[in-house]
Amino acid sequence: MMQIFRSSILFSFACLILFSCSEKPKKVLIFSKTVEFRHSSIEKGVQSLEQLIVSNGMEANSTEDASYFVEDSLKQYSTVIFLNTTGDVLNSIQQADFERYIQAGGGFVGIHAATDTEYQWPWYNRLVGAYFQGHPAIQEAALKITKKEDPACQHLPDDWSMKEEWYNFKSINPEIEVLMEVDESSYEGGTNGDKHPVVWKHQYDGGRSFYTALGHQEETYTNSIFLQQLLAGIEYSIGDNNLDYSKATTLQVAEENRFSKKILDFNLDEPMELDELGSRGIVYIERRGAIKLYEYESEQIINLDSLDVHYDNEDGLLGIAVDPNHDENKWLYLFYSPNIKEATQYVSRFTLNENKLTDEKILLQIPLIRECCHSGGSLEFGKDGLLYVGVGDNTNPFESSGYAPIDERPNRALYDAQRSAANANDLRGKILRIRPEADGGYSIPEGNLFPVGTEKTRPEIFVMGSRNPFRFSIDSKTNYVYWGDVGPDAGMSDSLRGPSGMGEFNQAKEAGFYGWPYSRGNNQMYHDYDFQ
Repeated sequence: MMQIFRSSILFSFACLILFSCSEKPKKVLIFSKTVEFRHSSIEKGVQSLEQLIVSNGMEANSTEDASYFVEDSLKQYSTVIFLNTTGDVLNSIQQADFERYIQAGGGFVGIHAATDTEYQWPWYNRLVGAYFQGHPAIQEAALKITKKEDPACQHLPDDWSMKEEWYNFKSINPEIEVLMEVDESSYEGGTNGDKHPVVWKHQYDGGRSFYTALGHQEETYTNSIFLQQLLAGIEYSIGDNNLDYSKATTLQVAEENRFSKKILDFNLDEPMELDELGSRGIVYIERRGAIKLYEYESEQIINLDSLDVHYDNEDGLLGIAVDPNHDENKWLYLFYSPNIKEATQYVSRFTLNENKLTDEKILLQIPLIRECCHSGGSLEFGKDGLLYVGVGDNTNPFESSGYAPIDERPNRALYDAQRSAANANDLRGKILRIRPEADGGYSIPEGNLFPVGTEKTRPEIFVMGSRNPFRFSIDSKTNYVYWGDVGPDAGMSDSLRGPSGMGEFNQAKEAGFYGWPYSRGNNQMYHDYDFQ
């Protein structure tokens, strides 16, 4: 591993000669960690960059240790260079701190394989400007200057060619300012067409970014034309050399050692959902009917009550939500299947009176087929005071070969998700949204999918077209609803049936239809398959 401070003495001497040390020094961090392919030119590149930076009155530190990507460290630097990094080089905590650094006005310089880095981090894609999509064999190619007036291009000759590894790109940020292109007619294997960028810059999320696709070969780092262009890019990324963290919008991720682990209970019988019971503690449920409380003050477990539930297949006591005003009204809400002959699910309000559930008020009854499956059952209150209810599509998925269960034959209702998830007059396969009222009933808020009185619809529906919204969350600031929806099991796409099985992560900013059982994923459509 390279030493992080090996250029400090050189910097101190340069500081005395080139500028007053009373000014804020320009400090550059060279980062060259690799997780995938490693370029043999990295060591030569680090050495050359350090010499370039120090000889121009700046300090250069180099490392491959990602632990330096924390706020206390990053705030020392004027810009950060990603030199031929590859793969997933930063964890989520480090990513958040690097985003904050850029938002505070920090700089970024990417060299060559910096675009072959962090493919699962969309923010980084926009910062670096593009992602690598392959390259042909190393060969000579002609370069075209598109911004001759830019400081990074003023010194360039009118006719310049280099032998390099010419990257093809995908996911190109349309906001980049292209300074130099490679002429695809001068070599073989280019895929970006007449406008094939290789050097660009742009301002992004409060900071400044410069990228060059050059830098694969060791010889490149002895090319004075390349180095002079790179120096101009470094200076651009530094800008006014001022960081203001009050402008950072990304939140820091708390480190694990800042939390203490607490086991509330153990040996539970299928625990399903929990909520905070006002100021008293944590209330949680088991599928076979138990409601329990972990009390803050005594640190003891209290068995509050137990419901008589039908718990075959996926039914039972599935969801709990505490009323936002529980400290005053003592109300909590349960989603469960009562142990009665009628196949139904209840959403009920109870009053917690002396550690017992009393005065049940049934808000919703949701008819179902008990043979199988996908019961859903989540309950959550939004910041708007509305109660959201997740209900599964109650459809057997096991006789559709892993594709959409849309079997329209007689006596096959259990195998047709159209009659539940895609049915506007049915509460299954939905996320419902209601306003509980003091009398134990509910009203319909504005903004649900179907206005009250719309023929053949249920006004309680907020989201329809879900397979099994078993658990969801509601953003405490935006009130957006988020949920994961596990997909069917087809191992591959089929020209007669539809796409391979896939799960979804969904966001509902407003009411809508989310496709099931007609589409999956990014709206990949199922075919109208004839089960007969």
